[in-house]
Amino acid sequence: MQKKSLETILYSSAGIGLMLVILIAANVIVGVKPWRADLTAEKAYTLSDGTKAILKKLDTPVKIRFYCTQSETATPETVYLKNYARKVQDLLEEYKQIAGKNLIIEKYDPQPDSDAEDSARLDGLEAQPLPGVDRFYLGLSVSLADQRVALPFLEPNRERELEYDITRAISRVFTTEKPTVGIMTSLPVFGETSNPMMMQMGQQGTPPWTIIEQLKQDYNVKRIDLKADKIDDDVKVLVVIHPKGIPDKTQFAIDQFVLRGGKLIAFLDPESALTLRQQRNPMMGNSEQGASSSLDKLLKAWGLQFDPTKVVADLTYKLQMRGRNGQLTDAPTWLGLTADAMNTNDIVTSQLESVWLPMAGAFTGQPAAGLTETVLLSSSPQSALVDGFMAAMGGGNVMNGFKPSGVNYKLAVRLTGKFKTAFPEGEPGDKNDASSTNQVAKTGEALKESKEPTSVVLFGDSDLLADDFSLRKEDSPFGTMVSQMNANLDLVQNVIEQMAGDEHLIGIRSRASQSHPFTLIKKMEAEAEARGQAKIEELQQSLQETQQKLSELQSQRKDSDQRFILSPEQKTEIENFRKQQAEVSKELKQAQKDLRKEVVSLETRIQWLNILAMPLCVTIAGISIAVIKRRKTSAK
Repeated sequence: MQKKSLETILYSSAGIGLMLVILIAANVIVGVKPWRADLTAEKAYTLSDGTKAILKKLDTPVKIRFYCTQSETATPETVYLKNYARKVQDLLEEYKQIAGKNLIIEKYDPQPDSDAEDSARLDGLEAQPLPGVDRFYLGLSVSLADQRVALPFLEPNRERELEYDITRAISRVFTTEKPTVGIMTSLPVFGETSNPMMMQMGQQGTPPWTIIEQLKQDYNVKRIDLKADKIDDDVKVLVVIHPKGIPDKTQFAIDQFVLRGGKLIAFLDPESALTLRQQRNPMMGNSEQGASSSLDKLLKAWGLQFDPTKVVADLTYKLQMRGRNGQLTDAPTWLGLTADAMNTNDIVTSQLESVWLPMAGAFTGQPAAGLTETVLLSSSPQSALVDGFMAAMGGGNVMNGFKPSGVNYKLAVRLTGKFKTAFPEGEPGDKNDASSTNQVAKTGEALKESKEPTSVVLFGDSDLLADDFSLRKEDSPFGTMVSQMNANLDLVQNVIEQMAGDEHLIGIRSRASQSHPFTLIKKMEAEAEARGQAKIEELQQSLQETQQKLSELQSQRKDSDQRFILSPEQKTEIENFRKQQAEVSKELKQAQKDLRKEVVSLETRIQWLNILAMPLCVTIAGISIAVIKRRKTSAK
């Protein structure tokens, strides 16, 4: 017995020593080459394929200087920012693992009046004043030779876009020249000079749109004629704005531009508010009728449809407009989209809060084989397609007999992949026309399919770019004060910036949201709202029927002197309606109470499940191990 005890002790000691050696070896191995496992369903902590592709292309060392103030003062703000800084460092380490020696990461603590602070200022970083701290830095600078891109302050609310911001900065330091952006449009986006009649009246021409002035700061902006038969090779991104009356030969030119790898952003419109305004103003000198535009040939080849006669009306996102008498009226075809209508998992729209679309159209259908569709903007289920002519007449005409379709219409989409030509027979036109620059005789030279994946972004509205629908301008003693009414121009800038950069940037998703809402609860709430809406409609119908009955009773009265005295029948009808109204209101309140009970009950069950699930699993596992061990001991 004593011998057995001694053997047990020796074996136990040897086992403990062996486990200690294994743990030390494992720590050494992991320390040399860290290994991480991303167990989230959306792979929120894994670098995207686009980032990896850009990092693997590095053939020259790129330097990242990361600045974070390590203040000894502990306030809620500094603690929060330091925790976020550790996440940034972890992400940079992932970059380092992929890029290897071609990515140099330096860390600095820019204390006040230090060399590190001077370096941070030279790199373009911005200090943030915090309670208890004079200056707090949290940013980084990416440099390659003379090229430098700074992220002045890494805001924690942009954590989901952090990977995109850093990768974009790395990509931009390789760009030595500004990309060329082509603009093709039927609208006066570049401004226009006054005609003789307007000059005689003392009216000046119109300046370029703000979006054009903004683009000129970052890109070479080239104007391309709406009837061009070729897109210049130096154009990287082609922006088509309301291509009203675009000929087939120009659509063919755009088709070939996309097939050779060009990026296209098209703003189509079933009812251009600006065009309608020009047609109603005789001083504009615009005799060309029609306010709709499309790229019908191209859309058909891409598997999509865009009805230029239909406008999206939405009761959820409707704006209010001032009528002729100055009163606010509902405008269901003027959409004020909120974050709920935007793709929160896409870099372009994830940080936007408000986008206005005056009389926008919808894209229907499914993308052609080889193309992937991403919906950027969409309507709510409380929407429907209405006639564009009626929409231009005013909101009252749209509301008459309006019935929601229950469809989330696609207002803006991105197509990515390998595109096929919309003109398999070559350039459209007269085969005998020898003056054509790109004749059908050159069909063999025309591209049939893109060799590499490219991207096309389509919007169902063009007015969103105009100053009138995106900026608020007010006169002041200091000049004209300009402020944004919405995020329209930010949206356009985001799209162009993404398309004009490295093609791999388009594939970089934003880091997935960590929010996991109770979908069952939301479904219950939606069902309750539907029931409540049905009750409201029933009540309104009862009101209309009662009023109609009252009118019929009044028309039967012969004595006009007593038209303001209620008859017994009228009193009975009114009393019945009031009772019915009270009953419906009571039912609605009871439905809301029942809904709340269901929600609270469900939340309680989920909370108790989260609290007890793990301890219960551990308890069951412990009991199971004890039972198994006891059986083995008994067997011996």
